[in-house]
Amino acid sequence: MQIKDETETNLVNLRRTIYLTIMSSVDFEEAGHKLLKIKLEPGQEMELCIMLLECCSQERTYLRYYGLLGQRFCMINKVYQENFEKCFVQQYSMIHRLETNKLRNVAKFFAHLLGTDALPWHVLSYIRLTEEDTTSSSRIFIKILFQELSEHLGIRLLNERLNDSTVQDSFESIFPKDNPKNTRFSINFFTSIGLGGLTENLREYLKNMPRLIMQQQKQVSDSESDDESGSSDSSDSGTASSESESNKSSSDESDSDTDRRRRKRRRK
Repeated sequence: MQIKDETETNLVNLRRTIYLTIMSSVDFEEAGHKLLKIKLEPGQEMELCIMLLECCSQERTYLRYYGLLGQRFCMINKVYQENFEKCFVQQYSMIHRLETNKLRNVAKFFAHLLGTDALPWHVLSYIRLTEEDTTSSSRIFIKILFQELSEHLGIRLLNERLNDSTVQDSFESIFPKDNPKNTRFSINFFTSIGLGGLTENLREYLKNMPRLIMQQQKQVSDSESDDESGSSDSSDSGTASSESESNKSSSDESDSDTDRRRRKRRRK
């Protein structure tokens, strides 16, 4: 007989062990060494990531200890990196439920992982910076996230990273170009938090947007006029062919009449 534990006692004990190990360690290296000794079943790596993020959010102020520990696990195994990506998506989707202190700690934690390249930057594609898609909590999260990134990397290096052509698609939702309203909102947001230098390309795009719209409209009108001229040419050729056919048929009829007259004369 196989007994299945439905009370999740083992999971509770695992979380308790992870929590005590994190809180009792002197530095992140000792904590990482102890946590790696814990035998985790396949799929339980997510529990370690959740507990690390939960302990970080419970602190009164952000401790760099948690960021370094999360960075170490992301570097050790790609499984932890993928799990922290899932944690980022989950935390941002439920960011309105967090208090301001927890929200700040979580934002600084993920900013540390992004700034050290422990977490891939394509996770930012989940953030859509528009007036309709953000709340007050999510705006505070984005503000702290980018301010911490600018402190880690510097405004120049951060701007180069955001303008990198290899990951440009991941930032289209943060720097939208689909609508002038959304573009202005993004520019005003980053300017208000002191990072207006990140929106230079966006400002240039907004400045040239009327000219681009006129070019697109001109191209559409030119293509429509080409289609109309092509249809008129085809109709003209059709009428010309029909006229030539009618002329040919009339000439054939006149030839046949002359032949008949000649035959009658010969008989007479």
